[in-house]
Amino acid sequence: MKITGTTSAEIFDRIRLLVRSGQLQAGDALPPVRDLATTLDVNRNTVAAAYKRLVVAGIAATQGRLGTVIRGDAVLGAQEGTHHDSPLTDLAGGNPNPDWLPDPAAMLAKRPRSPRLYGAPVMNPELERYGRSWFSPDCPAGFALDLTHGAVDAVERLLGAYLAPGDKVAVEDPCFLSSINTLRTAGLEAAGVAIDGQGMRADALEEALEQGAQAVIITPRAHNPTGCSLGVTRARALRGVLSRHPHVLVIVDDHFALLAESPYHNVIPKEIRRWALVRSVSKALGPDLRLAFVASDAQTSNRLRLRLAGGTSWVSHILQDIAEAFLLDPRVNRLADARADYARRRRLLVEALRAEGIGGADTADGLNLWLAMAQGSQEVADQLARHGWLVRSGEAFGVAGPVQGLRVTISTLVAEQARRLAADLRGVLERRG
Repeated sequence: MKITGTTSAEIFDRIRLLVRSGQLQAGDALPPVRDLATTLDVNRNTVAAAYKRLVVAGIAATQGRLGTVIRGDAVLGAQEGTHHDSPLTDLAGGNPNPDWLPDPAAMLAKRPRSPRLYGAPVMNPELERYGRSWFSPDCPAGFALDLTHGAVDAVERLLGAYLAPGDKVAVEDPCFLSSINTLRTAGLEAAGVAIDGQGMRADALEEALEQGAQAVIITPRAHNPTGCSLGVTRARALRGVLSRHPHVLVIVDDHFALLAESPYHNVIPKEIRRWALVRSVSKALGPDLRLAFVASDAQTSNRLRLRLAGGTSWVSHILQDIAEAFLLDPRVNRLADARADYARRRRLLVEALRAEGIGGADTADGLNLWLAMAQGSQEVADQLARHGWLVRSGEAFGVAGPVQGLRVTISTLVAEQARRLAADLRGVLERRG
């Protein structure tokens, strides 16, 4: 095995060939830049440029003082949902309550339709009018509106429209599982931004942007996993930070917008040139209804549409018809009832925990309740499993490192379950001392 080349391109191609042929394998260390430059009789910057390109391409990774090593295959991280055949009571999946999800066949029957062919408008006119009315109070005048195949699809396409592998993206820490996986598979670096009960901290965001983050993903309400939402003061502080970094791509993932109790507070300052506000319907209409509205500036919309063109430019009109039938027909739209029901179930658990002397996130929003822990959350989750409960431990949500906490999905929780879970949790915590 010999690395050769006199230009950065030649060195890059040679190392890539050695990896593909199996002569360099995952974990193998590349020679230090200085040593390889001496061996090849080239400038150190030539080798450094080749190594940087290897990192951007996902072939190698830098490990500080340990140097540059060959990367292994990317591994898919934790996902939402759980195995359907688990004997445990599932409070880990992050799913909405099926009782509140519409019947697609019934929704389609309410909307007579004709086939839509290539060249047809990409968005149902009535759905577009609904979206513009929904977004207008929260967006600058003249915003563009598009549809994507869900919020995760929107975030992935938006990042791909502007960023290159190796770029840093500022995200909440702890972070939504799908965002972590999206960044990992795209070769982007997640820069964890600390949060508190009011959401992303402005000082932590400022630090991440000063350290080179090219984009930021902000959850304005019902943050997953913690359930926190931005208040007026925090949103204003975040706008102030972003106004000092107008080059940054700002993506606001308002995933729970249709069901949120918390009001929306804008974080996008007028100085920002590239921005997008994403609102999915999946929490209200079900994960299988892959549809999200994206409001953005004109340039970002153009780039997004180019990236949608490979999928023939539109979200299925069948999905649009289902969403339109539910959202626009007051006889079947049950959003207010679902919102109240999820709030009631959250309160059931908060009150049950409080009765056992356990503090809960009583201001949380969303389908989950977060219980912060000092340490050992996986051990607590394992102990609760012995009592028949399946909850999500916090480690998988960490960006800078493991996060200690339990995420409990409340969407189907009933009063008796809340009381038993709280009692079992108190017992586990007491035995741990």
